[in-house]
Amino acid sequence: MKNLKRITLLAVIMAFVISCNTMKNDSNAPISGKVESIEGGKDGYTAKITTDTKEVYFATISIVNVGGPQNYKQLKIGDVVAVKGEKWKTDDENHIKVTEIVSVK
Repeated sequence: MKNLKRITLLAVIMAFVISCNTMKNDSNAPISGKVESIEGGKDGYTAKITTDTKEVYFATISIVNVGGPQNYKQLKIGDVVAVKGEKWKTDDENHIKVTEIVSVK
């Protein structure tokens, strides 16, 4: 009986973790918006992207994270872009580590 309770508790915890991870990983949805600024970095750059809904994302773009030089693009201020990647939020900022540059206009 004790083992059954432990197994049930473990199953509930695993289901909770999986559901939270699924909610968090809406990272397949691209971020689209206008490039407002660009700051160079050691291995790439960070582009400040403002979406149509006025959300601001700081997109870290590097050759390694996008899968090599054939997928890497240097964005310019004013470009309208769509990017995919790992999203996270700090206290007051949205960030995305770009793994795919979907489009640049």
